[in-house]
Amino acid sequence: MAAKLLPEVEKFLASAPLKGIVGGKDVSGASGETMATLDPGTGRPIAEFCCLTAEDVDRAVGAATHAFKKSGWATMRPNERGALLHRLADAVEKHKEVIGQLEALDAGKLPAHALGDVQNFIDTLRYFTEMALHVEHRTTLAVSGHEARTVRHAWGPCGFIFPWNFPFLLVGWGISPALAAGNTVVIKPAEDTPLSTIYLGRLAREIGIPDGVINVVPGTGSVAGSALSGHPGLRHMSFTGSPEVGRLVAQAAGHNLVPVKLELGGKGAAVVFEDVDIPGTAQKLVNAITFHTGQVCCDATRWLVHKAIYKDFVDECKARLRSVQVGYQMADGTGMGPVVNAKQRARVLGYLEKGKAQGAEAVLAGGAAEVSGHDGFYVKPALLAGTLDNVAAREEIFGPVAFLAQFGNEDEAIAMANDTDYGLANSVWTSDLARANRVAESMVAGNSWINAHNVFPRGVPYGGVNKSGMGGGVLSIETLLDYYRPQSVVRPL
Repeated sequence: MAAKLLPEVEKFLASAPLKGIVGGKDVSGASGETMATLDPGTGRPIAEFCCLTAEDVDRAVGAATHAFKKSGWATMRPNERGALLHRLADAVEKHKEVIGQLEALDAGKLPAHALGDVQNFIDTLRYFTEMALHVEHRTTLAVSGHEARTVRHAWGPCGFIFPWNFPFLLVGWGISPALAAGNTVVIKPAEDTPLSTIYLGRLAREIGIPDGVINVVPGTGSVAGSALSGHPGLRHMSFTGSPEVGRLVAQAAGHNLVPVKLELGGKGAAVVFEDVDIPGTAQKLVNAITFHTGQVCCDATRWLVHKAIYKDFVDECKARLRSVQVGYQMADGTGMGPVVNAKQRARVLGYLEKGKAQGAEAVLAGGAAEVSGHDGFYVKPALLAGTLDNVAAREEIFGPVAFLAQFGNEDEAIAMANDTDYGLANSVWTSDLARANRVAESMVAGNSWINAHNVFPRGVPYGGVNKSGMGGGVLSIETLLDYYRPQSVVRPL
């Protein structure tokens, strides 16, 4: 059964093929090519959208450059720019149900989760808009024999490439600090999930954001994404996605000496000590691994459990995972929806097979899931167990799969948690706060959480190290300051 669409959603989809937005104008693309975006829960097309080319991306960067220099966006007072950004946040809030339904359809999200992502965008945009009002743009330096100061300026046109797992939320995390600082942006959404970003571009135009400040260039990564990451007209570049593509983006931006921010994948550990509340901890980790069908880069996908409670903990997790209702994302009662596409389903199922072929125990087999009436991309939750040299314990799967291993003491647990090429986010679970803090600070990652996982309060930097990213994090004052170009001014006395 197809989801009942809101009238505003039907109207938006009826305007297909959905066009990009360049310099405030709808753009079909130089090639005239289109692609279909699919409902992951049914496998059926939702709408056609235009695939923009390298020529179109060049126009978008040109429009962003012109807007930066001529529209007044970069030079207006922060409170004036802030008024426009608050107006945009208000418009998103007014259309929250519409954007939420588009996001649920396009990304396979449960409606409540999609609405949460839209609210996250609103809160993030308001957070950075308010923060920008209090940034000191000139700071006097106490330097003997000189009059000296530092000055902060917006960089100029900034490029953003976003993934398909949190399309709207991550757009908020990315462009909010850039816009609040006075930059202009060119956004390349994932080809699997472009709908909410195109809708945002239309809203920005309607509420009076100057033409060229926000440009949206839908298309493929190999064409539009490659053209954007390697464009010499950008002054800052940001990519969120896989380490493999992140390397390519960094190489392309580095060729032009453009600063780049990379938010990449992870293989997070949850270290579970023997003194935890077993049912409560099991439920929280089950919630984490099944949230958005495990398509979360910072998820806890390696569960390292003290051997004294290992069997009881595993039994608890198995029982709870078996009770998760896999179903169409828009249907009542669904606890876990589909993965985003057939390729991702094949990836998850492939890792289950490769892991077992290398000796992993299938504690909970997982596999493809059948959902009556919906020929979508469904998988079951799975638990594997074994040694951490297994491919399923080392490589990012991006699905509802956790790998279990046992440890005997604190030092062993820390060594196991740090035995990875990634470094995004880990968690430690114990009632001993001193131990929790020791372990949390010993983990080599951008983020350590205590008795929780996937925690993102604004004001706390969130970013990765090693294979999980570089160039700064998100959600904090440091993020906003990244989008100002520093300059020193000195006069000898």
